[in-house]
Order: sequence, then C-alpha cells, then structure tokens
Amino acid sequence: MNRHALRWPLPKHDYWSTPFAESLLQHLDLRPGLRILDVACGHGIPAFYLAEQVGPTGEVLAIDVSAGQVARARAIQGSQLPWLRFECMDMRALPADLPTFDRVTGNLSVMFFRPNRFEVVRRLAERLNPVGQLVLTFPSYGTFDSLWQRVNQAMIQQGRINERERFQTYLNERPSAQEARGWLEALDLDRVETIEYPLEVATGLGPEFLHHPLLRGGFLDDVYECFEDQSLANRFMIEISHDITRFTPLVAQRCVLSGWRRASA
Repeated sequence: MNRHALRWPLPKHDYWSTPFAESLLQHLDLRPGLRILDVACGHGIPAFYLAEQVGPTGEVLAIDVSAGQVARARAIQGSQLPWLRFECMDMRALPADLPTFDRVTGNLSVMFFRPNRFEVVRRLAERLNPVGQLVLTFPSYGTFDSLWQRVNQAMIQQGRINERERFQTYLNERPSAQEARGWLEALDLDRVETIEYPLEVATGLGPEFLHHPLLRGGFLDDVYECFEDQSLANRFMIEISHDITRFTPLVAQRCVLSGWRRASA
C-alpha cells in the first residue's frame, strides 16, 4: 500500500489516540478487501485510515456507544469513503445478527470493557472469521506509575485511609499486559502477542498539570473520584501539582494485544 498518497492519515495533533493507533497498526495485518469491525471508534482514529487501506472492495464498520462521537465522525466523513459506516452500538452487547469480520480492532478500547473485560473480548473474538485477527490497544498496568506512587505516598502521609482504599481498588482493577494475554490464550487464539511501547507525556507544574488535556478527563479524574469532598480533592491535587519533579517524566505504557482465530474455529 502506498502510504505516501494517503488522504486520511492519523492526525498528528492528537497526542494520545494517534500514538496508540500507530502501535495498533504496527501489528494489524492490513490489505485491500478486508472486512473490519472497529470498536470504541470515537471520532474516527483509526477508522478513516483503516477504510482507506482496505479500499472500496473492503468494508469498515466503526461503532461507539456515544451518539455524539458517531455524529462527529459522520460529519468528518461526509460522502467520502462510502464503504465506511459509523454506527451507535455498545460493543458489550453486540446484536446477534452482526456479521463476522476478517479483523476486529479497538484503539484505546479495553478501558471501556468493564465490568467483565474477558466476556467482552470473548464476544469480539466470536465475530472473527477463521484466520481473522483481533488487535486491541490500551494503557496497561504501569502507566503513570510514578504519579500513582506520589499520590499513594501523600494519602498515607495525610491519613486519607478511605480515599487510599478507593485508590488502591482503582489501581488493582487496571489490566496488565500479562492479564490481557491470558484472555486470548484462554480463548485459544493463535499467535498471541502482547507488546508494550512507552509514551512520555510532558507537563508543567500547577494548572498546566491539573488541566493537562491528556490527564484531566481521564487519569487524574480517577484520583478526584476517590474523594467524597471535592474541595478536599482540589487541595490535595494542587499540592501534588507543585511537586511534579518527584514524578516526572510521566510514562504511559501503550499495550498492543493481538491474536488470530484458528482456521478450525
């Protein structure tokens, strides 16, 4: 495939979704004519890229539970790439009449598989044709560990027992690369791989950290949610924000989970 002629490249300005999508594409076997299911597609990273790669002889069904995200993706698409469809659909409850696909992908999707991640992965694997490939990416256990260690230390020092219990529950719920690999092995998929790629997230102190677009609305919110008193949470996080030299650089682990359905499946 001639990538120099791409009209739908991954957007360079998206400093979170694009690096994960790049990791996904390193392990996804693409060619013209494939039928692809892309789950938790958001506003189209990497659905537009996938559609351009499979071409008009292929098909991409991109689904997301958010009607707003689907509407945004459709607005970007317009009348282009007619073999790409964006639909509002919950990947945790796929319709029984959904067809099977040659590839099932999900960029930054595993975090949305709660409460039973293995069951969601099993259902996605069932949508694969024989010798079809499943590729998922997610920030795996170890992401921003330096920050979590600093938060944990501060909770201990301040005697925040209840908040720390909630915080530890959140940390322990995050999937590791080894756990994710176990899901595919339990499903008897072939050529299972889990690979992690580090991604450094740069930030300054104070408000720049507290309102960082890659942290607030995501990872930092998990700390705030540990506090019943949000004014207390604000004071706690402001103190953390002025101590960034103790937990920077911030490093995320981009985990790629890949496996193939066996020919006899």
